[in-house]
Amino acid sequence: MSSVLIVDDERPIADSFAAFFEKHGNHTVTCAYSGAEAISAYEATHPDLVLLDLRLPDMTGFDVYAHIREHAPVVIMISGHADIPLAVQALQSGAENFLTKPVELPHLAAAADRAFEKVRLRQLNQYLSERRNGVSAAFALGSSTVMRDLAAQVELLAASDRTTVLLLGESGAGKGRVAELIHSHSPRRTGAFVEVNCSASTPEALEVALFGQDAGTENGREPHAGLFEVAAGGSLFLDEIAELRTHLQARLLRVFEGKGFRRVGGTREISADVRIIAATNRDLVTEVNEGRFREDLYYRLSVMPLYLPPLRARSREDLVELVGHIVDDLRPHLPAAPPNISDDALDRLLRHAWPGNIRELRNVLERAMIIGRGAEQIEVRHLPAEVRDSSMAVVEHHVPRTLAEIERMHIERTLRVHNANRTHAARELGISRATLIKKIKEYGLNPRGR
Repeated sequence: MSSVLIVDDERPIADSFAAFFEKHGNHTVTCAYSGAEAISAYEATHPDLVLLDLRLPDMTGFDVYAHIREHAPVVIMISGHADIPLAVQALQSGAENFLTKPVELPHLAAAADRAFEKVRLRQLNQYLSERRNGVSAAFALGSSTVMRDLAAQVELLAASDRTTVLLLGESGAGKGRVAELIHSHSPRRTGAFVEVNCSASTPEALEVALFGQDAGTENGREPHAGLFEVAAGGSLFLDEIAELRTHLQARLLRVFEGKGFRRVGGTREISADVRIIAATNRDLVTEVNEGRFREDLYYRLSVMPLYLPPLRARSREDLVELVGHIVDDLRPHLPAAPPNISDDALDRLLRHAWPGNIRELRNVLERAMIIGRGAEQIEVRHLPAEVRDSSMAVVEHHVPRTLAEIERMHIERTLRVHNANRTHAARELGISRATLIKKIKEYGLNPRGR
């Protein structure tokens, strides 16, 4: 609910506007019928939106605006004259919009919606500043219920010494950061945190990297320890674990079962004192069903799986906090970079779909901070074209629908957000995967994916 100050010396018009705002949106409305009353009312209430008539009995609307401008009000100016120079002057002075009487209510509603969106952006930017100036908790991943619940699970896992962690989510969703967070706050934090990408090497090279190799005459190979030995007493982060070939999955399962491992070409059994944190952007249930991933290994990994939602599925507040964290992280490395973000630039960032997730967002912000060196804040012009032109956010108007239609649309939207990944969509919807598949068939949906 927002607050509105209506300034017009014609009481019937002011009362009509007041009734409109009270009925549509349940806004708190204050009316003033002169310039002096308007200034007093603004200073007393600091409303979110001011509807300001240009012709008042004691001063002009421009005079009123000059008195309150220091507070950066969001103002829609109104005049009984369709005067283009007057409209230009109003907009140049800082007004959000200019309407002529008689004001058509649909036009007023559209202008007010845009104005309230600007108010919301300012509030989010203020929220960002306050959060960045405060002391953030170690496990702060966002302020929404979903992200607070995720942070609580991360904290629980961090307190454990050996519990295996499985991180699920799209590429760039922050799985690596969460893995480091879990390790750095665990009893093993004084040990090494070793990361390996299971898709970055050939199966043979990966096997040697993980388990090491003993000396051999063939190819004159030198003995060396594998990452399981290097990470002893610490954590081993296996990124993209779904890419492991079957024989490596079998070797990893032996480690989980406490049977240890042997180096490539070796005969000595070595015990593994490591905590395994695994991550994947694939649906492991599908991988198991299609025979690409061992079911017994999957159950060993999925003791307490954590799903990191993509940025397009996170709340605006979560995105704002993430932007603040990234800017604060980059600033020490970018001298003279702008420390703040303009409302318009923040609006573009919140509208973009971020297919590359956190990795893409970080790249965009780093680029903007480099281009904007010397400026007070990141502006829209500092953003790449694909972000400047983003229009993901749309206003959804009410359309009468049955509950079944709403359920169908919500399931379809959720599947689309998660790229048709049924396991992730079912988790967000709070239903089982089997129930989701039944609903897909019932509503005749045709998601392309797993």
